Order: sequence, then structure tokens, then C-alpha cells
Amino acid sequence: MDSVVKEIKNYADGVSYSRMTEEEKEALKMRIADSIITAYTARSSPPVNALLDVLGDVSSKTATPLYFKDRKIFSPYAVLINGCMTRYMDYNDTYLSKEALHPSDNVPPILAAAQMAEADGKDILRGLKIAYDVVCSLADAVSIRDRGWDHVNYDSISSSAGIASIFDLDDEKFENAISLGIINNVSMRQTRAGKLSMWKGCTVAYQTMSSLLAAMNARSGLTGPSEIFDGEMGFKKQVSGPFDLRISPHVLKTMIKNYPVEYHAMSAAQAASQIRNKIKGKIKSISVDTFRVAHTIIVKDPEKLRPENKETADHSMPYIIAYTLLYGEPDVNSYDARYLKDEKILDLIDRMKFNVTKKFDDMYPEYLPVKIQIEDDEGKKDIEIDVPKGHFKDPYTWSDLMNKAERVDPKIADVVKELRNLDRMHAGEIFEVINRVKA
Repeated sequence: MDSVVKEIKNYADGVSYSRMTEEEKEALKMRIADSIITAYTARSSPPVNALLDVLGDVSSKTATPLYFKDRKIFSPYAVLINGCMTRYMDYNDTYLSKEALHPSDNVPPILAAAQMAEADGKDILRGLKIAYDVVCSLADAVSIRDRGWDHVNYDSISSSAGIASIFDLDDEKFENAISLGIINNVSMRQTRAGKLSMWKGCTVAYQTMSSLLAAMNARSGLTGPSEIFDGEMGFKKQVSGPFDLRISPHVLKTMIKNYPVEYHAMSAAQAASQIRNKIKGKIKSISVDTFRVAHTIIVKDPEKLRPENKETADHSMPYIIAYTLLYGEPDVNSYDARYLKDEKILDLIDRMKFNVTKKFDDMYPEYLPVKIQIEDDEGKKDIEIDVPKGHFKDPYTWSDLMNKAERVDPKIADVVKELRNLDRMHAGEIFEVINRVKA
């Protein structure tokens, strides 16, 4: 067996619901519920509507419910559409390491696999823990961003592992599921370069759709290439370079988003919100100290200074700071066209200067530091934040999650309340709870 696949399979075999800590179980249930909140915000978004137009009527004997709809479609396509809802608003959880990613992107494929297997909530938590620990451990092991590849490649691997575990595949079929899940689905980083497109919110859903299809085919006996990581033309040679994977528990180090912004801007949004109330008169200048990874991803590109669409704006620290200083905490409506063309926002962006500091570079990724200094009619004032609300050093509680749901829509808050008990439900019941709220 390929060495990386062997590490994943051995780890998966050692995970059971009974061995999980109560803290892990609660954290995973919160992240499932949070992913449903974020999916609800994108239930009628342009990419979701486009996918529904193309795939929304594809029926099959293997069918999974769409979120917030009165219909089931071919299970992999349901994962694509549900996954796009989960990801599109950039509001679901985050993990920061050598690679930054969103572990709850694994929720739609795990829920679909459980529904197909007629599994229960305990099986879901087990499968999701495997996926979380695999994807975060890969992010710890090696970065593929600078080699031109996107982090969602890791979700192909992790979701395949979680699905294969729920399907209870033997060693050979487990390896084939992971091989088939990644071989034709190596995603390019161009998805997140320059002016961003709708595909930013769809690419991981496409990966996990392919993972479910791969596991279904592996379960039926289809074989995939051997040595998918170690081979002479395998993942290590072609994509990542050499790495040593050691999987360990990670759920409690993942972070729930307080605002719908790219996570490296989370502290900046919180700092801007807090300093906003201290501003007197006209803002003359804004100085922002940050760290290199944040500057690379959400500051340096010229498109970040004049974002033309939602996808670019929620990945623009200059825009997020300017919007928050003018209008308060960002929400899912903060990227409407009227704001993208707002001269007051653009004027504030032009008054900003960004500085990458060694101090903040050394603090990342354990912390997410930012310092904003503003000069107004009264003089200079500043605020520095090391970690935002929702960071694993200041984690969300169920009460925080309910508040997030209420901010989005009281109807989805009722769903969150019920999902707190999802470990006592079957997968079909979980979809029934989700679909009590219709688009």
C-alpha cells in the first residue's frame, strides 16, 4: 500500500465514536451546524442557481437531498450543489498552517455518504473527525500554494478517507477510493489569483463531489492507479514535493468565522469595528500592520484595491477594513454592487498603507495579529488584536453559534438548535431537519 494511504487508513481504523472526547463531539456538531448556517446564506446565490439549472433535475436510484429544497438528485451532484452553498459566502470554518483551508467543506460529502449508507449521527461524527484530522494534518505537512496548486486538493483526500470509512471499505477499496478521488482532480491555484470568479466558491465542492463518485466506484470494484502519492509520477513528484504525513487530532484547533471574510482578514474586521466608534471627524490616513501570508493572499494584488465582485471583495483586506470603518461589522450583504462602487469606500482604501512586520510574521499561524492605526481630526489612535472571536484561542460556544444563526435568520437558528442533538439522529433525519427551512 502507498505509504500516505497506509497512514490514512491506519489512522481511520483507530477512530471510533466511543473514543472521541466529549469536547471533540460537541465541536464537530457545532461545525456541522455552522456549515448549515453558511449554506443557508448562499442558498439562492448565482453559482448555486447556475448549478441547479444544469444538474438540479438529475435523478438516480442513488439520490441525496439538496439543502433547503424539496428534492433529491444524484448524490455526487447533490454534494456539488450543497458544497457550493457551504463555501460560497466564505463564512465556514478555517484552519491555518502551512496551508490555509476550510475543514467543514468535508461536511456535505460526509452527510451524503452517511445518508447513502443509512448511517447515523455517530457514524457521521466518526467520518467527519477522520476527514478533519486528515485535511488539517496535510496542511501541517506541506504547502502546495507556492507550487501553483490549490489547497482543495487536500479536501479530495480527506473527504475520500471519511467517505470510505463510512462505506466501511476494505484496504484495497479504501486505497482505490483515495486514488480515484485525487488522480483527475488536481486543482490549480489560479482559482484564487487576480480577479476572482464564482469558481472560488465551487472548486472544493467539485473536489468532494468527485471524491464521493470515486468512493462509489471503488466500492463497486473499480480500481485506481497504485502508489498515488509515492509513485514516479505521483502526487509527491508532480504536486507537493516530498512530505511526511503524521495524522493527529485537529478539530479543536479549527476556527468558526464570526464574519463572512477570508480568515486572514478576521482580526482586521474586528479591529476596524472596535476602532470605528473612536473616530472623530475625517479619516486622514490608515496604517495597517500585518503578516506576509495575509499580505500575499488578500492585500498585494491590484484587484484587491478595486474589487469588482463579491469573490474578490471578501478576499480584500483593504475593502473589508474600509467597509467596516464606514458601515460597521461586515455581513453577507457587504459585497453588494452598491458598496463595490461606493466612492467613500474607495477613498478610504486609497488612504491605506500596509506594512508586513517581522513580529507579526513570527506570531502566525498560532495567532492572527493585526494593528490598525488611524489618523483623524483628533490625532492618531490605534488598536491591535492577536486573535479574533472564533479563533481556537477564543473559541465559539453554542451560544455564539446561535447568535450567528440569529444574525442570519431566526429560522436557521431553529435548525441549529435541533442539530445540537444530531448524534441521536439517523442521517435521513438530519436532512429532514435541514429541509424544514425552504429557500
